[in-house]
Amino acid sequence: MSSILTNTSAMVALQTMKSINKNMNATQSEISTGKTVASAKDNSAVWAISKVMESDVEGFKGISDSLALGSSTIAVARKASETVTSLLTSMKGKIVAAQEDNVDRAKIQTDILALKGQIESVVGAAQFNGLNLVDGSQSTVDILSSLDRSSGGVAASKITATAHDLSTGGYVANDVFASSTNGTISTNADTFVLSLDAAGGTDTIELQDGANAWAAGDKITMRIGDKTASYTISSSDIASGNNTVADLVAVGLKNSIDQLGIAGLTVDYDSGTVGTLSFTNAGTKDLAVSGQYKNAGAGGLGALSTIDVSTASGAATALGNIEGMLQTAIDSAADFGSVEKRIDIQADFVSELTDAMKAGIGSMVDADMEETSARLQALQVQQQLATQSLSIANQAPQNILSLFR
Repeated sequence: MSSILTNTSAMVALQTMKSINKNMNATQSEISTGKTVASAKDNSAVWAISKVMESDVEGFKGISDSLALGSSTIAVARKASETVTSLLTSMKGKIVAAQEDNVDRAKIQTDILALKGQIESVVGAAQFNGLNLVDGSQSTVDILSSLDRSSGGVAASKITATAHDLSTGGYVANDVFASSTNGTISTNADTFVLSLDAAGGTDTIELQDGANAWAAGDKITMRIGDKTASYTISSSDIASGNNTVADLVAVGLKNSIDQLGIAGLTVDYDSGTVGTLSFTNAGTKDLAVSGQYKNAGAGGLGALSTIDVSTASGAATALGNIEGMLQTAIDSAADFGSVEKRIDIQADFVSELTDAMKAGIGSMVDADMEETSARLQALQVQQQLATQSLSIANQAPQNILSLFR
């Protein structure tokens, strides 16, 4: 049935054209924005996920900057530690040379003081953006390394780097080693040196009692041959009283020395005399024994101030002391190197993770331009056909006029 009031064909053609035009607009929007999901209206769920991921990507950009800053800061500290290690190694060579009697120890001491000054210069200059990790001003430093997202929210992860004290200041001389029965006490009462002859060499070391101002954190170190034992005084030791502290230190040192397993060496604790240790060498090699006190407030290399090779006994003491300080610098450089490597690995991971997240966002919201191009051409053809179809449908009522002629 034909009707001049209701043109059904025209309505169908018009609705088809509207649908084609709507798809055409959507396709053109994809072409202009490059996205299939450009707003929440397009796909609210996908759009929400993409925006969360985009915020994380932006956060990781800040983390990359933090890691770069942290890596530079640690690199400066590591280089300073390596330089100090090299300077201490040079100093050790001069101390070894001072063991010989036929040398000018005064000139060697001058060279050692020059090296000490250079160490102080290196430690003082080892800062990045005002942060120095080797002068004792810091204990730890946190470096932002990641953003961890979970169902409970977002948490920041950090890499904690431990600072190392390579300063030479803060050392306070203290009368810790009171006497030595047969050995030689150095001019500084806070250090000593003695020799235990093989096959029966004996000697006794006595620690000061109540006259000594012990403090928590003070460290007593003994070097026997090429091995080192130590004891650090705790707050509970201090609470027991000065006399008992000397006994506790003596027992602690004895246990530490016993654990070294030095062949032929016997260390006895004399409970009848406060803080006294007796050494007996029944081995086949002579043993050089030296001791050093480091107060809690001293820098990691504070004992440098006690090194004096101008005398034979001072040179012998310095040889034992330099080993501990050299190990401190080596440990510092190794620790910083390990942290720096970890930061660099994390920086590479964050970079790769950011790229992966960007790719993931793209797969959700980016338009497939090849498919979009093909769809656009098809819609253009459909649009032309729809226009032609609507034109034909609009001409249909005029054909009814021929029936009335």
